[in-house]
Amino acid sequence: MVRDVAVIGAGYVGLPLAVRFAQVGRSVVCVDPDPIKVAALNAGESYIGDVTSDELAPLVASGALVADTSYASVAATNAIVICVPTPLTQNREPDTTYIAAAAESVLRYLRRGHLVVLESTTYPGTTNGLLRGILERSGLDVGSDFHLAFSPERIDPGRTDWTVANTPKVVGGVTPACTARAAELYAACCETIVEVSSPDAAELSKLLENIFRSVNIAFINEMAMLCDRMGIDIWEVVEAAATKPFGFMRFLPGPGLGGHCLPLDPFYLSWRAREFDFYTEFIELAGKVNENMPYFCSTKIARALNDVERSVRGARVLVLGIAYKADIDDVRESPAEKIIALLQADGAVVSYHDPHVPAHGELASVDLTDEVLRRCDCAVIVTAHRAIDFARVQEFAPLVVDLRNATGTAGASAPHVHKL
Repeated sequence: MVRDVAVIGAGYVGLPLAVRFAQVGRSVVCVDPDPIKVAALNAGESYIGDVTSDELAPLVASGALVADTSYASVAATNAIVICVPTPLTQNREPDTTYIAAAAESVLRYLRRGHLVVLESTTYPGTTNGLLRGILERSGLDVGSDFHLAFSPERIDPGRTDWTVANTPKVVGGVTPACTARAAELYAACCETIVEVSSPDAAELSKLLENIFRSVNIAFINEMAMLCDRMGIDIWEVVEAAATKPFGFMRFLPGPGLGGHCLPLDPFYLSWRAREFDFYTEFIELAGKVNENMPYFCSTKIARALNDVERSVRGARVLVLGIAYKADIDDVRESPAEKIIALLQADGAVVSYHDPHVPAHGELASVDLTDEVLRRCDCAVIVTAHRAIDFARVQEFAPLVVDLRNATGTAGASAPHVHKL
């Protein structure tokens, strides 16, 4: 059976896109090397928070969406969308091995007329360099024999107001014909298409979006550390500044950046910039500030314990929320992981509660009972899930370190609550 679209990688990026294509009548095959994921998808069971099983199951039942571990499935498709991870190496440099591996696998089945689109966040030049170089080993020429483009994923996990359907879709092809072909593909499932001149421009647009947020978050995090030193409530300051109806954009401090994009994108651009003898000092400084936040927060926890004559070693610390942001199950690059590791390294006995993450590593989420709160030495609010009753946390926990302003004005006046 010829299918309209093959989506390579059925994770946080690929699966929501595949479901959206299937919902608008396109036949889709999801290709993923994980047999457990593939089995779950073919059973109509979702493992991604932004896709419910109720949404997925009818698409699978109708045959609109299938999953496969074999790349052979891409041969009988019209378009191939690559949505694979792009992590950093241990040296904080771009790791494009997943893109290269996907391209090598696609190469075996690439045929005349195929459209290939990369969605994975990466540095400018990846599509027109690495990806094109691999695919043109087929003997086919880009722009005439097959089409190649980049279209960045722009979804914010957990949001229901902006989705795959209504978030404007940026598309940049290697040639004008490539751009037109990719725009035609996405027009079927996205309300607004934004065409740019090249894959490089599309790649950089995604980095710009996220680095803009990273830099501004770093600024407010630095302000939070200054306010901590000065004894001023940063949350009060931000709320006051935000009353200005122009010239100010509200950003909030926190324990650090999480998710796949925000913590990584500055390093992607900085690495690429060095190839042009350009040093993105402002961006790199923002990255350093944000990377330091878990260390600052762990020190703040230690100070709070010290105030009640309790050392970190042996202290029972209850971490509330380990997903990287509220109301989702995604723990990628979560600052909670670093904070937990730092506390454990100092001898703390750490447990956690997260209604969206039942287990993580060697730990399992504990029930948030009144007794659990009473027995801990310190409750640390890292992620402000709406499902957590923070008023009850403040009532029963003997000591609270609130890194998200979840306790609000009530916490600001409570002597046992220490706020970021």
